[in-house]
Amino acid sequence: MNNSLKNFFKFLFILALVSSSYFGGFLVGHRNIIFENGYIPKLANTELYKPNEVDFSLFWDAWNIVKNKYVGDTDTQKMTYGAISGMVASLGDQFSMYMTPDEAKNFEEDLKGSFDGIGAELESKSGYLVIVAPLDGSPAEKAGLLAQDIITKVDGKSVPDMNYSEAVANIRGKKGTQVVLSIVRKGEQAPLEIKVTRDTIVVKSVSYEMKGDICYIKMSQFGDDTLELMKKASDFALQNNAKGIILDLRNNPGGYLESAIDISSLFLDGGVIVKEKDKNGKIKEFKTTLVPRLKDKKLVVLVNGGSASSSEIMSGAIQDRKRGILIGEKTYGKGSVQNLEELKDKSEVRVTIAKWLTPNGNSIDKAGITPDIEVKLTSDDKQNNRDPQLDRAIEEINK
Repeated sequence: MNNSLKNFFKFLFILALVSSSYFGGFLVGHRNIIFENGYIPKLANTELYKPNEVDFSLFWDAWNIVKNKYVGDTDTQKMTYGAISGMVASLGDQFSMYMTPDEAKNFEEDLKGSFDGIGAELESKSGYLVIVAPLDGSPAEKAGLLAQDIITKVDGKSVPDMNYSEAVANIRGKKGTQVVLSIVRKGEQAPLEIKVTRDTIVVKSVSYEMKGDICYIKMSQFGDDTLELMKKASDFALQNNAKGIILDLRNNPGGYLESAIDISSLFLDGGVIVKEKDKNGKIKEFKTTLVPRLKDKKLVVLVNGGSASSSEIMSGAIQDRKRGILIGEKTYGKGSVQNLEELKDKSEVRVTIAKWLTPNGNSIDKAGITPDIEVKLTSDDKQNNRDPQLDRAIEEINK
């Protein structure tokens, strides 16, 4: 993958594989030396802004008041980080944020695919933490946490009383330790108390098997290793002469833009996969990059509310290009692009710089993608080990 392009989605904060990926989640973005093997390239034609029209002395007046009159001890470095964090937070954009050097370091380590935590993608919304998706086989999933669960307390501490970093730091922890989460869930009249035992989370982005004469491929994220694993899955499908492919993107919170484009290219015979629209309205098209080895295989894509960012880019391309059928539930609705810049002290600033559009020019930000065939997966289905969405996908392939 070309590091000069490294776009990422793990906004998607891996939004908090709750560990520290809480900053990356389903980010679609550009980076400068960081995400896993590289960094986001600096934005071209970026002008150095000098706020001549702003009375910046107000900042220093406030700074001096705090330093000289606060009754307790002050930490100049923390004050500096707090000022930067507040500046980014003033944008009112949940995907733009500032990471201190320690937070940035933890974030990078977590994205390498192994970390201690509960294994859930999180985002901050209205002062609370919302679960985007629990990872397959994770402690979060085993404990019964679901996409769209709202975390109101962590070990009895109110989430709104903490900033985002503090809340996530209280959720993550060493393998074998427990955390108690207070959850508000749609359809439940009272909050739920759920205990989760933290574990080492190892993220395997692709798994595959034959279900009869159909190749079933499960993708948990779009990472650095995903393309090579998908090529192996392609070989597997072709060697077994699969009559069709079911691509399961449920609870896949996203990953790298390049990964989404490359993998979509295995199924699409040329053409546009996604468009990027910047703040000036300029649109850039991203087209297929690889030989479409699987272009002749019948295709069904499974999606749900935990399918976000790069998952939605691929799903949108498949749907707009009429290459396959989407089955399941409406996707998350993450359609913005972030740029990640490393500062001289190894802290990082992530800022939303663009919106992405499907090939037909549709924006799914905050709207999501509606599947061609809507099939619900209820808690009762899960408890009884039923999967009507997968059953319907098999039915469609066999038609």
